[in-house]
Amino acid sequence: MPTISKGKKYITTAEFKGMGYSYYKITQLIEEGLIKKVNRSTYENLSYIGDENDFYSAEAFVPEGVICLLSAARYYELTNFLPDAVDVAIGRKKKVSTLPDWPEIKIFYFDSVRMETGVQKVCEGENIFHIFDIEKTVVDIIYYRNKVGIEETSEILKNYLKRKDRQIDRLYAYAKQLRCEKTVRNYLEVLV
Repeated sequence: MPTISKGKKYITTAEFKGMGYSYYKITQLIEEGLIKKVNRSTYENLSYIGDENDFYSAEAFVPEGVICLLSAARYYELTNFLPDAVDVAIGRKKKVSTLPDWPEIKIFYFDSVRMETGVQKVCEGENIFHIFDIEKTVVDIIYYRNKVGIEETSEILKNYLKRKDRQIDRLYAYAKQLRCEKTVRNYLEVLV
C-alpha cells in the first residue's frame, strides 16, 4: 500500500482506489485516525502538512463546484473585501449533501452555459480547485451586481481595468455568450 501523502488535504474514494486501497483498508485508516470522512466520496487527510486554503475545502465539499464571484475576485486581487464565506457555483440541478461548519460555503446555482464558461483548474502542490478565470469573474460580478453590491462591483471593475494582463475582447465575448453584453458595456463606458 502506498502511504498517504502529507501534501494532499483531501482524498477521494476514487483516488484511494487508484492507489490500491479497498473499502476495508479505507475504513481502517479512519479507525486509525489518519483520515476523516467528509462526505460520500471524500476524506480529509489528518496528517496533512501545508497551507490551509478554504478553496481546498470548497472543492472537497462541493466536488463539481467552481469558486466564483467575490471569492474569485479576492483570489485575483480585484478587491480588498474579505468575504465571510467561500462563493461556489454549481449547476442548477446539482445537489450538495454536506457543508462544513467552517469555512462557510455559499452556494450559487448557475445555468449550464454560465457554469461551463471560463473554468480553470488551479493546482497548488498536490491540491486542486476550480475557479472561473478573471474575465468570467468580472462578467459574473456585473451580472450579480445586486447580490454582490454596487460599490464592490465598481471597485472590482476599476481594479480589473488597471491590470496590464486584462483581455477586454474575452470580457465582451463572455458577456455576449452569457447575454449580459449591454450591462457590461454600460459599466465599462461609465468607468473608461
